[in-house]
Amino acid sequence: MALQHLSDEQIKTWTRSQKDEWWFTNIYRGDMAQLTLRSALTGFILGGILAATALYIGAKTGVGIGVGLTSVILAFAMFKLLAQAGLASDFTVLENNCTQSIATAAGYMVSPLMASLTAFMLVSGKIIPWWQMMVWMVVVAILGVLIAFPMKRRFINEDQLPFPEGRACGVVLDSLYTGNADVGMYKARLLAMTAVFTGLYQMIVSDGWMKLIQFKILRMDQWAGMKEPWNLHERFDDYYYAAMVKYDLWSPKIAGVDFRTLGLRFTVDAAMFGVGGLMGIRVASSVLLGAFINFVILAPIMINQGEIAPRIGIDGHIVALTRAEIVNQWSLWWGVSMMVVGSLVGLLAKPEIFTNAFKSLKKKAAPEPSNDVLKEIELPLWVSYVGVPIFSVIGAAVTHEFFGVSWLLSFISLPLIFVLTIIGINSMALTSWVPSGALAKITQFSIGAIDHVNPANNILPAGMTAEVAMNASNLLSDIKPGYMLGAKPRQQAIGHVIGIFSGALACVPLYYLLFLPADANGVRSTATILTEQFAFPSAVQWKGVADLIAKGVHSLHTSAVISMVVAAVSAVVIEGARIVTKGRFPLSAVSIGLGVVLPPESCLAMWIGAMVFWYMGRRNATPGTKGYDFWVDGCEPICAGLVSGAALVGIGNAIINVLI
Repeated sequence: MALQHLSDEQIKTWTRSQKDEWWFTNIYRGDMAQLTLRSALTGFILGGILAATALYIGAKTGVGIGVGLTSVILAFAMFKLLAQAGLASDFTVLENNCTQSIATAAGYMVSPLMASLTAFMLVSGKIIPWWQMMVWMVVVAILGVLIAFPMKRRFINEDQLPFPEGRACGVVLDSLYTGNADVGMYKARLLAMTAVFTGLYQMIVSDGWMKLIQFKILRMDQWAGMKEPWNLHERFDDYYYAAMVKYDLWSPKIAGVDFRTLGLRFTVDAAMFGVGGLMGIRVASSVLLGAFINFVILAPIMINQGEIAPRIGIDGHIVALTRAEIVNQWSLWWGVSMMVVGSLVGLLAKPEIFTNAFKSLKKKAAPEPSNDVLKEIELPLWVSYVGVPIFSVIGAAVTHEFFGVSWLLSFISLPLIFVLTIIGINSMALTSWVPSGALAKITQFSIGAIDHVNPANNILPAGMTAEVAMNASNLLSDIKPGYMLGAKPRQQAIGHVIGIFSGALACVPLYYLLFLPADANGVRSTATILTEQFAFPSAVQWKGVADLIAKGVHSLHTSAVISMVVAAVSAVVIEGARIVTKGRFPLSAVSIGLGVVLPPESCLAMWIGAMVFWYMGRRNATPGTKGYDFWVDGCEPICAGLVSGAALVGIGNAIINVLI
């Protein structure tokens, strides 16, 4: 069924009262079930699970994966099957929308764990207690909700801005419940089958699962004489290196530097294939190009010149060269320069984001009509008017008490957070993109100009900026499909808060399990956060900016400073070419910089995944064919299956290794 909407002329000429009256009469679905116990519980559980997978992937790649459409498909299929079995009535379209809103809110809660909070621990060497981490995340996220809701009436009710990602979700929901349900079930089957096969593969390459199956269940250590469990090597080149030692084969090197030192490995990583399919061929190619330039060309040169060299660790032992050492000693700086300059140019290239934001600040809010037809279903404005000051003070207080950020800097950041949140919402409304990284850097450099001695003082206020802007923007994007489908805004706001708690409860314990495991004496260390498997590129970027503010450019090698300048100029040129060609230029400066801090094996796996879907999409470009249904329409559920299957089994492997 075609969704009803106002014409451009009506949007321009009608008052908000008229628009609200039209929506209430033509779109609003009255008492249709929406925030029910089952939709809240389904969203809470799905949100926690999908947020866990988002944390796993974000720690590996720095890429945030959307969970909204995945939750829509899963909830639709789950209750369709239950209804067919006579075990439950089918989900209403508004219940499903509420479920995806909760799940999406949960998914976005991983952002500070991928970036600001991890960067703080890496810079300070201090581990944040789990309860402080959770309290800070929840307070900041709720502040974003409270700031967003008064803006909902402006951006959605009055200005009718597009919010493309939210609109796409609304169209999918409408098509599932008013069109051919077989399409939704087909996508659900694709997702489920891909996840199952991916999970089986991930289980075979996981040491913990194989130990559990072979030693604890099959007892093969007792009757088969096995000393170590067998598992398939995810790094396929391990088999070559074993044969190399045995048969004296050629050792791959570049300018005398071993491939393994440079991190040039070949890993069959199913999750990275899925991430590559979601990011597309242009972004994946840029990421691979960044890895190639850094690890194939620049790193060997710098190693041979002695700019990158083994060092003496704090324990007095020599720290051998590894991919992480190459990044931390030299490559990080040009990679961060490329990402920061690229993201800022990309933001400045969209002047409508700023002009609309300042128009929003100048434009007087329309007076609330005396006969407001939405009075009983909108979130009352007094909730925000009372809640924003209270949660702003609470946010400043916990930032001061937990992380040692001065009261002055905590309060100075609050007006900046408000202005940058307006920019983030406008950006989301027009492009489905929140430039949280660029906005956070504005706060980092602003606070850093006041206090450049303590890096934590700019990381945490910047983290507040990013999270408030992210939550406010995504709440409005979530409300857009609800507005299109006739949902109660008040219930969606409550659902978003439920999702905040779901994401925090799921991800904080998982973060400790995966990245801060206790040793035999129960001691945790920040040294376990960054590993070959989990590169935390977003946190590394934040840490790099904080270190640069604290130490100054003069503390770097001359070659590193030169590389930063070249990278900055290149970023301007690349982003300029993207602007001139209206997005057709095939490279992205931010993605090239990302390739510098990611393991090259992950970059290659993502590129392979993107290339497969790009090639098969071109070969099956005719809508209505089986190939199109599978490779084009099925791209997102297949990739979601690859990501979720690998991530959930990978998380299970970490849990098993802790328990046995």
